[in-house]
Amino acid sequence: MSLKAQLEAIIYATETPITLDQMTALVKDTLVAEGISADGEIKSRVRSCLEELVGQYGSEDHGIEIRQVAGGYRMSTKPEQHEVVRSFAKSLKPPIRLSLPALETLAVIAYKQPVTVPEINDIRGVDSGGVIGTLLERKLITTAGRKQVIGRPILYKTTKEFLMRFGLKDVNELPSMEEFEKLVAESFQSELMPAETATQPEQAQPSNGQPAAADAQPDGAQQVSEAPEQRVEETEKAG
Repeated sequence: MSLKAQLEAIIYATETPITLDQMTALVKDTLVAEGISADGEIKSRVRSCLEELVGQYGSEDHGIEIRQVAGGYRMSTKPEQHEVVRSFAKSLKPPIRLSLPALETLAVIAYKQPVTVPEINDIRGVDSGGVIGTLLERKLITTAGRKQVIGRPILYKTTKEFLMRFGLKDVNELPSMEEFEKLVAESFQSELMPAETATQPEQAQPSNGQPAAADAQPDGAQQVSEAPEQRVEETEKAG
């Protein structure tokens, strides 16, 4: 695997500036596998590749650059691109905020679609009618006709917005239920809100009848990913 590609991926993924020593420790095994074992030589190789990356991103063909910030490295938009990025940031929709009952209902719909509200209620053990409205409003689910049974209840399925939110090509790419629950936790951790009691009086109960512990801890959530506009401002200050 290309050392330069590894360094590029690391710098792209970091939320805070990452130092040369940190990157060296992360890619050391790759270089050792190539026969480079001396620490000084490993660090020199990493520094050389890093300098090449900085030079490549410094060309006018790139809208972002690799900057040294607070003793480390991170990617930032170039000053000449600030206005277009700021305009884009202002056009973004507010982040989706969901209660834990809504997330549970979304998971059921994702794996059982198309599915009716009575079927969702049977699986969750509580009335899910209130949270269905929230998911429809957030455009994460939509109607899929009516089931051909007595009463002809409405069927629900996930939407393109749902696929975009979770980075899926289609529903066939859904991971296992266990992996999906982890994905949901990571994706919405900073956006969880208390159960919407005004419109959703129900509280989710696990199979043992005890209140879900996670429902008691949604307050105080903070945004995990900084907004593009915020990163632009930081870049301007750094410059």
